[in-house]
Amino acid sequence: MLINLSHYMSILSGASFLLCACLSFLFIKQADTSKSLIKNIFSNSCYLLFISFGTYVYLAISDDFSVEYIANHSNSNLPMFYKISSIWSAHEGSMFVWILFLAIWGYFFNLHKPSNDQIKMTSIGIISLILFGFMVFLLLTSSPFTQILPLAPENGADINPVLQDPALAMHPPTLYLGYVGFVIPFAYSISFLIHEEYSYSWERAIRSWSVIAWSFLTIGIALGSWWAYYELGWGGYWFWDPVENVALMPWLAATAFIHSLKVSADTRAHRSWTILLALLVFSLSLFGAFIVRSGIIDSVHSFANDPERGLYLLAFCSIIVLSSLFIYANKYEKLLSKKSTLLSKQSFISINNILFITLIFSTMLGVLYPLIFEYLYNEKISVGAPFYNSIYIPITIIAAVFLVFSIEINWNGSLSKIKFLHPLSFSIIFAFVITLYLYKEFEIKNILLLISLFVGYLIIIRYLFVLFMSKYINIASFCAHFGLGVLIIAISLNSLLSSERVLNLNINETKTYKGINITLEQIKVLNGSNYDSIKGFLKVNDGANQYMLEPEKRRYFVRGQITTETDIKVTPIKDIYVTLGDQLDDGSWIVNIQLNYFIRYIWASMIMMALASLFIISNTRRQS
Repeated sequence: MLINLSHYMSILSGASFLLCACLSFLFIKQADTSKSLIKNIFSNSCYLLFISFGTYVYLAISDDFSVEYIANHSNSNLPMFYKISSIWSAHEGSMFVWILFLAIWGYFFNLHKPSNDQIKMTSIGIISLILFGFMVFLLLTSSPFTQILPLAPENGADINPVLQDPALAMHPPTLYLGYVGFVIPFAYSISFLIHEEYSYSWERAIRSWSVIAWSFLTIGIALGSWWAYYELGWGGYWFWDPVENVALMPWLAATAFIHSLKVSADTRAHRSWTILLALLVFSLSLFGAFIVRSGIIDSVHSFANDPERGLYLLAFCSIIVLSSLFIYANKYEKLLSKKSTLLSKQSFISINNILFITLIFSTMLGVLYPLIFEYLYNEKISVGAPFYNSIYIPITIIAAVFLVFSIEINWNGSLSKIKFLHPLSFSIIFAFVITLYLYKEFEIKNILLLISLFVGYLIIIRYLFVLFMSKYINIASFCAHFGLGVLIIAISLNSLLSSERVLNLNINETKTYKGINITLEQIKVLNGSNYDSIKGFLKVNDGANQYMLEPEKRRYFVRGQITTETDIKVTPIKDIYVTLGDQLDDGSWIVNIQLNYFIRYIWASMIMMALASLFIISNTRRQS
């Protein structure tokens, strides 16, 4: 059977990765003689894994329900796109995809021709060892190859209905590509330390790989946020869920790492710090894998609750992280590093990196403290938005201020003389005027919100001056930091202006909220291909425009699951967001209306920051 072929190919692939790792460390000082052998073994190991996964995809799209995982998470009536995405809809399949992407990153890195073969071959060995460890985890504790014999079900149990969405179907693989992509700088940094090639500019060799991984991570987080907004009926973009937080931590570390990588590549300063960040990013990715897949936390994102899996992941990830830190500690004093003056661009970047690290460990505290508290006192507590907001808002403000002033400082530490006609002065004045207007218009009493708005506008205006007045424009820097300014403003205005209200409406009844008239014209019971639904037809009149919104509640046949389908009227400034609730005893229907201001600009800013990576890669290649 084909499932056995897929299984055997995976076993052979894991064994080959182990062989590749052993050979790379056996010939660690003989890169020239062993390069071809190690390269070929690693490529063939990847081919075996690709064949295994390709076979598995074929089984999924051909409805082979003799495979237990496919039977439990797919259905013959699903479109082909969702049959494929069902592979990563639960723990076993998503782990398979995780390993696949790890191998893809390693495969393309193996094809790359860096200037130092010794470091590359050792890096391949480290990646192979990590792949072997995860293959053992897959095959022994999380096998997707289990069969239902002798009789397979005629039809599958279907994929979770809330996962039948294009954005969410793309969210996990995009996020995984970001997570595992940082294995390249992780492995390369360790190899650099092992070989003590301190004169080698390893930063330039991995910069493009790091930026691409960061871009995937950014887009993956944005897709998840967007999906949660329109699919779950919550009406928000971020909920500080523990699994959301463990995705945020590597992103913060990666952002700090990319900035530090720029400093090290251009000035050779702070190399030890840059290497530590490279180790931290991938370590946090492993930490996220452990949190999600061990089942130690309650989350809508959690995959499993299995102590065996959790113990294996904890042991394996701990070995990787502790081993890397041991190597780093032994080589720390030998790293070349240039001291920088306090008032220099690299110092400001380093200060911002420290602030990012503060956010990371604060977030980790929020994730782990409820677990520790429950263990000690046998009581459950939760850490919510007030805790995170109290930390993130002031630190983000401070980091943004350092960002703006770093524009005025050169790498050599010379500070531009600030005059009245200086762009920074104009930027401060314009940002202050806009903030003052908003303060009077909306009577803003929250001082942190006011400062956030000021800082956001300051970033945007200062970078607009850079765009129109500078002879040399770093498009990558402009897109990334302009996007950051838009993100800060969008979040601030969304927090300030957004509101919601629950209405009880009878048929043909009209109620008004914030100047918007809402009429429930009718309720219809509809039949879908694999679900029944109750759909509300709401006439909405906001003064200038009139339109229909059609929220519904669905009940899926196979799983019996009920989902809420929102309907949203999108305008340049706000979303009119409507969900349909239950019918009350008096015959009226619950209708929830939300006015979400500037929420689309949050995702637009993240896309803008991700696009900056294209310009960074282009510049890196041109410099090389």
